[in-house]
Amino acid sequence: MRDVVAVLRGWLDGPNDVRLAVETSGSTGAPKRVLLSRTAVLASVAATERRLEAAGRWALVLPPSYIAGVQVICRSLVAGHEPVTEWPDEGTWFTSLVPTQLLRLLDSDADLAALRAAHTILLGGGPVDPALRARAADEGLRVVATYGSAETAGGCVYDGMPLDGVAVAIGTEGRIRITGPTLFDGYDGDPDLTAEALVDGWFLTSDAGRLAEDGRLTVLGRVDDMVVSGGVNVPAPAVAARLRRHPAVEDAEVLGVPDPEWGDRVVAFVVGEVDLVEAREWVASEHPRPWAPRQVVLLDVIPRLANGKPDRLTLTELA
Repeated sequence: MRDVVAVLRGWLDGPNDVRLAVETSGSTGAPKRVLLSRTAVLASVAATERRLEAAGRWALVLPPSYIAGVQVICRSLVAGHEPVTEWPDEGTWFTSLVPTQLLRLLDSDADLAALRAAHTILLGGGPVDPALRARAADEGLRVVATYGSAETAGGCVYDGMPLDGVAVAIGTEGRIRITGPTLFDGYDGDPDLTAEALVDGWFLTSDAGRLAEDGRLTVLGRVDDMVVSGGVNVPAPAVAARLRRHPAVEDAEVLGVPDPEWGDRVVAFVVGEVDLVEAREWVASEHPRPWAPRQVVLLDVIPRLANGKPDRLTLTELA
């Protein structure tokens, strides 16, 4: 980690025309290299500090090659602290986790006393199950769910509300659009893709969402997570969240897989003991029956990328 910290310290103190290249997760294809200015990263750091109403040391438990890890290091350095890789035992400190990490911590026999001392745990990189947040709250952990990407210099929406200076809108197909000082400058070596993603100062995300009257954003999942099966739009993340609440299911993901009869069939990838009939009835008891999966693939573990996101390509092949 020391080498990465040294590089980022030098970059933060350097000229603004030197861009930082950060790879996307590649959860749906080849990773892209996102170019970020120092201004964008520092704007994100400052907005986070204002929202959390505090600054201090950050504990790095995410890969420093992804934007979440980069931001942990930069926030700590800007606050005047070296980041650490263990929970600090004193002072005001913070950390960032993905949902899988938090779930494993809560399920383990680890003493959570040290983690309870954290001022805030930022939780991002994927959908946050309400049951997981409830468990964390019961353990005395202060969790804030974040939404963002490398293209927005990390999380730019905290618990549904955009950070200061960030604006969110909903475009065609329910697609989430974001603008503000934390936006990236483009994709390295790909001007065509840049022109598709950055339009009139707005970043067109790959996610669908809706805005409440008070401006609070609800992320419904990726636009391509809206599985069109038999002419019905099925939000795969909502189906997966329902399956995770089944008492015999430890983990679950849901994808649409091409099918000659349904167009796309809803496939559930499940870690646990549940058959297709039971899974369908469980989903249909809370959601419209057409949302119920038409295939269940039982796994020992959900394949995931280094940043904790599900490996969608591998899952598709397994189906």
